[in-house]
Amino acid sequence: MTTATDSLLRTEDTPFALSHLDALEAESVHIFREVAGEFERPVILFSGGKDSIVMLHLALKAFRPAAIPFSLLHVDTGHNFPEVIAYRDRVAAEHNLRLHVASVQDFIDRGVLRERPDGTRNPLQTVPLLDAIESHRFDAVFGGGRRDEEKARAKERVFSLRDEFGAWDPRRQRPELWSLYNGRHAVGEHVRVFPLSNWTELDVWQYIEREKIELPAIYYAHERDVFARSVIAEIAASRLTERGATRADDKLSEAAMEDRKREGYF
Repeated sequence: MTTATDSLLRTEDTPFALSHLDALEAESVHIFREVAGEFERPVILFSGGKDSIVMLHLALKAFRPAAIPFSLLHVDTGHNFPEVIAYRDRVAAEHNLRLHVASVQDFIDRGVLRERPDGTRNPLQTVPLLDAIESHRFDAVFGGGRRDEEKARAKERVFSLRDEFGAWDPRRQRPELWSLYNGRHAVGEHVRVFPLSNWTELDVWQYIEREKIELPAIYYAHERDVFARSVIAEIAASRLTERGATRADDKLSEAAMEDRKREGYF
């Protein structure tokens, strides 16, 4: 399928051609503006991870010098590093953004959720996420998923319709020819939006380097070796994304991930 990015890249022999990163940036900015024009209560999922940080950076570019017309939502597992939480709060305050926090621990304390035997809480994020979407009546939810991460994510469109229960049905996916996005949805439904769909892990790191985007201190400390060597060179040589290589949540089978997406997961 031809995307807006592909069309821009084929103009590289013209004096006005965009670079690869510029084309990806332009596509993502277009997606943010489309959502602003089509939806009433969008929200950006913001965890303080590199993909959500790049999303926020793109949103700031899309509406500068005006304020971002979206709030932020963090589904907090309770297992985040303090540096990430501090970064999240500081960035929200710096840009005067409203931050909603849906806490997995709150749902555990109330008996709605139970700890898993393996200790991971990422699969427990679905219920707090759907509760926040319903209680705040969000009709569009930006996520940082990319198609290069694994096959279930690769099957999802940029505008991904979710039913009134937050479930994803691949059979209800809509065509996105010529990067035309259909945001129509019934009352109670919402749309997940993935402005980084066509980016790769390498694209994200190269963009962070080019734009000099600040990351939480955890990326440089706690014996984390992401920056101990050249991260761009390592990602270029690897066939695994950082997310897929490090998160137990994303080491589940592709079928299991798709099943969880059908239940309302990211």
